[in-house]
Amino acid sequence: MVLLAAAVCTKAGKAIVSRQFVEMTRTRVEGLLAAFPKLMNTGKQHTFVETESVRYVYQPLEKLYMVLITTKNSNILEDLETLRLFSRVIPEYCRVLEESEISEHCFDLIFAFDEIVALGYRENVNLAQIRTFTEMDSHEEKVFRAVRETQEREAKAEMKRKAKELQRARQDAERAGKKSPSFGGFGSSGMSSVTSATIITDTIEPEKPRVAPAPVRYNGSSKALKLGVKGKEVDNFVDKLKSEGENIITSTAGRKASEASKVLQPPVNIESVHMRVEERISLTCGRDGGLQNMEVLGMITLKVTDEKNGRISILLNNNDKKGAQLQVPSKIFCLDHSLIGLKNQEKSFPLNSDLGVLKWRLQSTDESLIPLTINCWPSESGSGCDVNIEYELQDEALELNDVVITIPLPSGVGAPVVGDLDGQYNHDSRKNILEWSLPVIDEKNKSGSLEFSINGKPDDFFPIHVSFVSKRNFCDIQVAKVTYIEGGSPVKFSSETSFVVDKYEIL
Repeated sequence: MVLLAAAVCTKAGKAIVSRQFVEMTRTRVEGLLAAFPKLMNTGKQHTFVETESVRYVYQPLEKLYMVLITTKNSNILEDLETLRLFSRVIPEYCRVLEESEISEHCFDLIFAFDEIVALGYRENVNLAQIRTFTEMDSHEEKVFRAVRETQEREAKAEMKRKAKELQRARQDAERAGKKSPSFGGFGSSGMSSVTSATIITDTIEPEKPRVAPAPVRYNGSSKALKLGVKGKEVDNFVDKLKSEGENIITSTAGRKASEASKVLQPPVNIESVHMRVEERISLTCGRDGGLQNMEVLGMITLKVTDEKNGRISILLNNNDKKGAQLQVPSKIFCLDHSLIGLKNQEKSFPLNSDLGVLKWRLQSTDESLIPLTINCWPSESGSGCDVNIEYELQDEALELNDVVITIPLPSGVGAPVVGDLDGQYNHDSRKNILEWSLPVIDEKNKSGSLEFSINGKPDDFFPIHVSFVSKRNFCDIQVAKVTYIEGGSPVKFSSETSFVVDKYEIL
């Protein structure tokens, strides 16, 4: 068999994507495809048509054609087998067989076509092998990424350590009544202590890890210069990889944190007393019902940036009815689970550091505590499997944002046929998953469903994974008021709340 070209074209003969396997000009290919519709006989069931020089082997794809152009002396049986493989590859990359979708994934299709045919001859491959080859999973690339992530983490840790050393040196100088040490490299050797503090804060700020910090030089030691140089080299290396088209990915936890931060942005005006209420949930349910395990871990973190606000107490609104167990550090007291402060009230809370003042843990197998229930009902039919998935918000006090329900799909069976749907869906043919996305689930939108059909068995659609973020916490423990120890007058404070998923799966 000698295959000249493979193309997806319209019924009028317009080429959408075409791959030539021998030396052919574009004009020649476009001329052959333009002549193809005129050669077909209306009303007759054929899968090929011939001219004096070439043979067209084709298969209709709704409003399009999958066409193979071969020599006349090729084996028609092998041609038909190759055509079937080409036709099965297209749904792997395109959800719908339309011209716009084919154009969008044209390069994916060309790469897949190259795995089927080489220099005009069919390769001995199947659909699963084609998927593996096109993914190009490389062990060397994984090792390289792991090394790079380690280098980035070490550079950031070193940067924070050096910044803390500089900050301690400045504070020691202030306590001794001396002039604050100056920092060179910024056009002035006599900067004020306020300016110096701002530089240090910006250096260790986690919100801007990609920006190369300016080199900081401390007059008393030359080691501080290494901080800026090392961080700059790492950041320049990362920026260079990004400019070459590399997708810079950090750890899994970092990805989750960045995804959550898109919705859970900190307050615009962060006060000198800032409270952060965080909760993470890990939950496992059975497909036939029953909560196997649920654990919610929560923490309230305090950050004080002004020394005059160091001696304070915190009043909580503890409206938890679910039975969370509270715990405080040894240096902190908690009165009636509502008032928090330092045991030694003559001391102040540490400045410019995140201090956990309260933790809680909730572990249960009570199904009534599940925040969001997911029910999946796959049923086998003559043409494959009909799947119905439903969700319901049990805790109506919650508002869940960016909810994504991920359903695994069997491989090599093409795209699912989606019926009734609340929200949006995305089929990832490479990972063999169907992602059901809902922007918001709250008391006004507490239930919904998704129906689709695909070849497979009921076990193929588990485990189901769920992810979401929320600005309301699960155990309903919030900061109500912050007051001074002396006098009891209120202190202006800011707060942020987040409730995110560590693991949420239906087995």
